[in-house]
Amino acid sequence: QVQLVESGGGLVQPGGSLRLSCAASGSIFSINAMAWYRQAPGKLRELVATITRGDSTNYADSVKGRFTISRDNAKNTVYLQMNSLKPEDTAVYYCNANIATTFQPRYNYWGKGTLVTVSS
Repeated sequence: QVQLVESGGGLVQPGGSLRLSCAASGSIFSINAMAWYRQAPGKLRELVATITRGDSTNYADSVKGRFTISRDNAKNTVYLQMNSLKPEDTAVYYCNANIATTFQPRYNYWGKGTLVTVSS
């Protein structure tokens, strides 16, 4: 069984910064692409950023230049550094990872989410 656990969310003022973390645990054989999604109240879940095992990254236009995704393969962890936060960044942020375990091939796993609130 695989678990993804996010941390680092909270309340921050506009213009501030937060760093989200997501750690994968369980019978992991390999972790391929990892990603962060977010879902604001009343809206669909949207892709924020992705990172491959080789550290190639992609970002939603709305966060380019402000957010940075990174990963530590030794720790099975992905991070999202969020700077210059805006009220429209308020959402629940979810971690996603494509993981192969000892018992089954690649599968997309989700964390339970961490709430980020940007407000003065």
